[in-house]
Amino acid sequence: MPDALFRRAKATAAHLGIPLRQLVTEAVEEKLRISSIESRKPWMRHIGKLKHLSKETQRIDRVIEDSFEQIEPETWE
Repeated sequence: MPDALFRRAKATAAHLGIPLRQLVTEAVEEKLRISSIESRKPWMRHIGKLKHLSKETQRIDRVIEDSFEQIEPETWE
């Protein structure tokens, strides 16, 4: 393990008030759990990747909603 990563892990464990061994165990368990989910559902790894576009998504949703709220009489003739 690189020294910088070890120091960061040690500091994080201290901040959380848990032994380094517990932090490492939890991190490995989490990584294995995520890997297992991703292998069963490959599309899951893309969840949340467009979060930074949430305002744009809301804007697009409003445009769509506004468009569908309008009735075009010629369509119904």
